[in-house]
Amino acid sequence: MATSSSLLSCYILLSIFFFSLLIEKNFLVSARELAGKHHVIDVKSLLPSSSCSMPDKSTNSSRLNVVHRHGLCQSQARHDKSSHGELLRRDQARVDYIHRRTTNSNAHLNPISDSLFADVPVSVGYALASNDYIINIGLGTPTKYFSVSFDTGSDLTWTQCVPCVNCYTQKDPLYDPTQSSTFTDILCNSYYCTQLNRFGCSSTSTCLYEEVYFDYSSTNGSLIQDTLTFSSDIIHNFIYGCGHNNTGYFGQVDGLLGLGRGAVSIISQTAQLYDNVFSYCLPSGSNTIGYLLLGSSVPDVNYTPMLTNPYAPSLYFLKLIAICIGDTRIDFSPTGTVLDSGTTFSRLPPSVYSTIRNIFKNIMAEYPTAAPLFSLDTCYNLTNYPNVEVLSMSLIYDGEVIAYLDGSGIIYEATISQMCLAFAQNNDDSEVVIIGATQQRTLNVVYDVANLKIGFGSNGCK
Repeated sequence: MATSSSLLSCYILLSIFFFSLLIEKNFLVSARELAGKHHVIDVKSLLPSSSCSMPDKSTNSSRLNVVHRHGLCQSQARHDKSSHGELLRRDQARVDYIHRRTTNSNAHLNPISDSLFADVPVSVGYALASNDYIINIGLGTPTKYFSVSFDTGSDLTWTQCVPCVNCYTQKDPLYDPTQSSTFTDILCNSYYCTQLNRFGCSSTSTCLYEEVYFDYSSTNGSLIQDTLTFSSDIIHNFIYGCGHNNTGYFGQVDGLLGLGRGAVSIISQTAQLYDNVFSYCLPSGSNTIGYLLLGSSVPDVNYTPMLTNPYAPSLYFLKLIAICIGDTRIDFSPTGTVLDSGTTFSRLPPSVYSTIRNIFKNIMAEYPTAAPLFSLDTCYNLTNYPNVEVLSMSLIYDGEVIAYLDGSGIIYEATISQMCLAFAQNNDDSEVVIIGATQQRTLNVVYDVANLKIGFGSNGCK
């Protein structure tokens, strides 16, 4: 009898124990689900910090640090910071360009006059990148270093050069190719010259180029060949633009590195060296560090097919199939999606954006609203709030490839009294969707051009 009572007691105790484990397990699952659906963001983390957060030094010879143009991680102070309104106006010009380019087949090769310093034409070509991320590259022999922005939507790499007829202000001395022992001119009948959007011949039959951007900024000069130093790698016979007449807003950077798919891009020129693969991580803030890597891929990345638009073959297309916000998944079929490092804020179909905005407004109902900021129309005053809780968001691409957004990819900080949902809407649902730099922050983004796929992985940088 005593033995039966002892067994019953043990059974009851074991039942209570396993029931407690079950409750604890369910609680942990619920907690994880809740954590996965929300971001609790330190509001101060969205504001510029007072120090530069440096990463561990990389041993990869083809990897460069990516820094914010106005942050403390940039070696030379920049005093050209644009207003938020100006940044957003340039960003909209970039968006307008992409929408026109992807629906217009009339953008073809276009020779320029034999005058190197031709007037800026009424018709325009590329839209200048509006992002603020820069890298340092070396040119010539001996090597001179320059800070340039990089752009997945442009092909031609260029820098300002002497002799300068008209140059904007930059921090570094202008490049003088005649002081390089490895410099040579390119003939105007060469393959690379004829692949330019606007090209021509000088009086000595050397190649002239001109790039005119949607905001009427422009660069024109000579197409030349010289040595490019990329991190510790030496790239011989690299072809790029030497700009002698450059006008408009370039933000005091020394030039631009083109990462598009065209013949003159660094990716195409170095295909045998780096197998047509590059990757980057854009940092979350102005005082953190990301990277740009040529060649070998990064681990823990899932791939979605890379697509091509015949009207804009240099741009990188893919298929966005859904957006998740909290526990709500919004499935849709956009007419096309561009992944673009030069657009700051993603542009969504109005029907999708409206749904996301309404969900976002509901979760943010306790916070006081603020005035819209140009195309960012859902803003809040967080002056008296050390933390803000927002729903997590992710972008889902073809093949169920998920890109989880960092908190800095959900809320954009203009000031602490004006923090906005970091998305904008297209004019109508038929326009191409654009995934901009803000929604790429902290992700490993891999472009495998040779195998026509684009990869995404989390925690690429801070």
